[in-house]
Amino acid sequence: MSFQNPVFIPGPTNMPEALRKAVDMPTLDHRSPLFGQILHPALAGVKKILKSETAEIFVFPSTGTGGWETAITNTLNAGDKILAARNGMFSHRWIDMCQRHGLDVQVVETPWGAGIPADRYEEILTADKGHEIKVVLATHNETATGVKSDIAAIRRALDAAGHPALLFVDGVSSIASMDFRMDEWGVDIAVTGSQKGFMLPPGLAIVGFSPKAMKAADTATLPRTFFDIKDMAAGYANSAYPYTPSIGLLNGLNMACGMLLDEGLENVFARHHRIAEGVRAAVRAWGLELCAVSPDIYSDSVSAIRTPDGFDANKFVSLAAEKYGVAFGTGLGEVAGKVFRIGHLGSLTDVMALSGIATAEMVMADLGLNIQLGSGVAAAQDYYRGNSANSAKAAA
Repeated sequence: MSFQNPVFIPGPTNMPEALRKAVDMPTLDHRSPLFGQILHPALAGVKKILKSETAEIFVFPSTGTGGWETAITNTLNAGDKILAARNGMFSHRWIDMCQRHGLDVQVVETPWGAGIPADRYEEILTADKGHEIKVVLATHNETATGVKSDIAAIRRALDAAGHPALLFVDGVSSIASMDFRMDEWGVDIAVTGSQKGFMLPPGLAIVGFSPKAMKAADTATLPRTFFDIKDMAAGYANSAYPYTPSIGLLNGLNMACGMLLDEGLENVFARHHRIAEGVRAAVRAWGLELCAVSPDIYSDSVSAIRTPDGFDANKFVSLAAEKYGVAFGTGLGEVAGKVFRIGHLGSLTDVMALSGIATAEMVMADLGLNIQLGSGVAAAQDYYRGNSANSAKAAA
């Protein structure tokens, strides 16, 4: 593997040099006033990225998985009923975590490649006259399959059913890359991490709690210590943590939020969509298909590409790394060996994406697939030339 090549995995993503330098900082006393000058702007920046006026933000030294555990342990009691769809590896893992915590999960089995069925959620919630379901789980962007689910539709399902359940959303591979509207969509807990849209190394679980979720924390009895938001909130009030924080990563988070907001969130989302559309144009030129079953659920942060029947997609990922020093994502769970994934999120440009598309073509040709070298690159080039962020300026 070459450190000179960009990575095309769906996280951790490529890091801008400015963020690498922000993370690499001298030792700082985390009980000094200087720490508060890093902490509070970082929390405020995340709140803006989530498009929330009311959320309480908590950042733990962890990953997205720790964010999931923060969500459930701070709001629920043993035996509480959860509603969740299983449509990929990461929704599966969240369900598994809930079951390990003694929660009663009603699972809506959904084909891998499909989005969360909001209509089925509405039926189940409407039938739950006693409001036994306490939380609805939703994975906004299923990283294993490259599928985006409609969170606004899930909120409409809850509202149509007149159901008071909390809505928890896994936005690990969507937040800061794709449009996310915590307040507008009525999301009660949003979970993400540092290593994807925020373009940082792994190490931070970033969680937003709505006022309703904060109230649920008053009566939650599931065990928690490290992930206790009340301890964290008490620390924040004194510009501190209840334990040693990841100061360098928090400094990077503060800068990352500034970079994203300076670019403009709508521009960030448009950039990800543009790069993703170029990748999808390449996939069509290759004569291959995405795992996602329809364009309305295509992810703008990762594409899972189906390989022909009988072809082991893991060989693609291995050869790309061994021969060309480029990292692509493997298939996971039910699609292991059936797809390879191109991550196109975080710190990425059209030109960088073209290098990944060209490498993918070489690898597939090396492995004997019927791929015409240059076909996907040309298709992506055509799209990028006509849809460049700077095309309007160039035309002028």
